[in-house]
Amino acid sequence: MFDKRADIPYNNQCCPDAGVLDVRPILYAPGQSMSFRLSLDLSDLDFAGQRPITRPVEVSGTVRNRAGVLSLELSADTTLDATCDRCGKPLQVPKSTEFHCVLVESLENDDDNEELVLLQDGQVDAGELARTAFVLGMDTKTLCSEDCKGLCPRCGANLNEGPCGCAPEPDPRWAALASLLDAPEES
Repeated sequence: MFDKRADIPYNNQCCPDAGVLDVRPILYAPGQSMSFRLSLDLSDLDFAGQRPITRPVEVSGTVRNRAGVLSLELSADTTLDATCDRCGKPLQVPKSTEFHCVLVESLENDDDNEELVLLQDGQVDAGELARTAFVLGMDTKTLCSEDCKGLCPRCGANLNEGPCGCAPEPDPRWAALASLLDAPEES
């Protein structure tokens, strides 16, 4: 789950437990910051019967102590293997989500508009924050293009490739008049 390469020092120093950050070294050190990077496996998540997250979600971020206030900023990025909701065309969609919050040791007054996250013994689970932000940021509809014409409701042809040849559907509002035109004439 976590990028454990030895050449990335923050993996060994601040993030030994798959996304759990120990921010105690910068908690009382204004002007200090701590960067992190991790990789999430969200391939088990089901969205409307599909599992579009087949690649790792790469998360990178920074925790900064600004005048005694800890702020966490992260970005989660991957490419989704999705299907157009109108025409059924398989496609790859880049997906990026950003998340910002303020880390606090205790909650005294939560009337502020900023997102507050409570630290547990000087630690925060950045992996769980990234997972939640990414899932909440998923689109409810995926289209291959904004002007996708979809499929013909009668024959199932992809209308983006051209007209299907089906006769146009008569407007049901004119059905009563059409029946008068089809009725035999009385002499």
